[in-house]
Amino acid sequence: MAKITFLGATGTVTGSRFLLQTRGGRNLLIDCGLFQGLKELRQRNWEPFQFPPSQIDRVFLTHAHIDHTGYLPRLWKDGFRGRVHCTHATRDLCEILLRDSGHLQEEDARWANKMGYSRHSPALPLYTVEEAEQVLKLFEPLHYGEHLKLDDGIRVEFKDAGHILGSSFVDIKRTVDGRSRKIFFCGDFGRPERPVLNDPAQAYNAAYLVLESTYGNRLHGKVDAKAELARVIKSSVRRGGVLVVPAFSVGRTQTLLYLIREMQEEGTLQEIPVYVDSPMAIRTTELFDKYIHDMDLAARVQALNGKKIFQPANLTFCRSVKESKAINEINGRAIIISASGMVTGGRILHHMLHRLPRKQNTILFIGYQAMGTRGRAMLEGARSIKIHGQQVPVRAKIAQIDGFSGHPDSDEILAWLMGVNVRPDSAFIVHGEPESSAELAGRMREKLDWNVEVPEFGQSFELDF
Repeated sequence: MAKITFLGATGTVTGSRFLLQTRGGRNLLIDCGLFQGLKELRQRNWEPFQFPPSQIDRVFLTHAHIDHTGYLPRLWKDGFRGRVHCTHATRDLCEILLRDSGHLQEEDARWANKMGYSRHSPALPLYTVEEAEQVLKLFEPLHYGEHLKLDDGIRVEFKDAGHILGSSFVDIKRTVDGRSRKIFFCGDFGRPERPVLNDPAQAYNAAYLVLESTYGNRLHGKVDAKAELARVIKSSVRRGGVLVVPAFSVGRTQTLLYLIREMQEEGTLQEIPVYVDSPMAIRTTELFDKYIHDMDLAARVQALNGKKIFQPANLTFCRSVKESKAINEINGRAIIISASGMVTGGRILHHMLHRLPRKQNTILFIGYQAMGTRGRAMLEGARSIKIHGQQVPVRAKIAQIDGFSGHPDSDEILAWLMGVNVRPDSAFIVHGEPESSAELAGRMREKLDWNVEVPEFGQSFELDF
């Protein structure tokens, strides 16, 4: 029998790692993410990998986000020398994200040694930029729909997941003596009718599904994200403050720029200065222009007609530290988009230090805020936030728009599942906090009458595959 073991994204939305061991003796790892958020989760990154990295044949990536790819350099450091497969856009994004992650690991170790707060002497990085560059040499990207054929009758295909640029479902099929069985890894998948990206492809003929549950216990509601964004921006302008948007460098920043440009062209939004203060977001935005062919029809039509679809008026890219610090001199009527999206690190921390104590400013959250992050604390009403060792008072207005979520809600997940043409043997619910995963599993059992499992960390299941 084949076996799947859940080595991450169980009871949490981070650390996606799923080990598929086939009947023919292949060891396939689907996603290889870092654990983020709570300290008890982050500590797992330092524990020995639960399976010998040198015995992993191939890694398949659903998309480039660090919670799905950020452990790869450590896997290489500990002996992995197989191949890494993903889409071409995911490969290019990983070149940006993994090098940046290696740099952050080195900086964290340097700071720990300087301040003397590590239990280890000297403190070492989880991995380095050089190790990130080494694992990038193992990438062999594929196009959507292209078939990768392995021994033992296994075929692997990437299908558009609509979550971020290059995101994919990993469709693995094994055919022996005319009998086919399929396991479908969803990774993170997107919502229908979002700007820029295509709608998620449909799964079919799957014997097993591995399914995310980020918003498995929530409904986004009938939110017009574009109209809500206009409302928040106009409110910020009237109050004379600066609007600060913590946004993920990959996906969310580009969607914001796209919509701000559209509203300016429609005349529903006045032109005000927009600053993108994240070197990674800037590099990613430039990369988006290379992959227009992977975007939805509306984005492609506008690009075909010569529009720079991610460039609103009065846009400034802040590449240097000097340019970033200069933003502090702005007193009002501007938008600052900076990373990280959960306020866990990066340049956004400096903007929070400067803007949070002032009532006229607005902090707008447009993405999921994991448990244990500063973003989550602010949304839950924290009166102060610890940044760089000091407590910063939260006096700015805190706003949130759910409509920008890159993850489907409970109803959208169920509607997508209703399109699955055959009842799978089992569906495995992952990538969600415990209440979210449990509620989605319950709804699937009730509405679809499926066999649903919510794996625990390290738990294995035998598969007829």
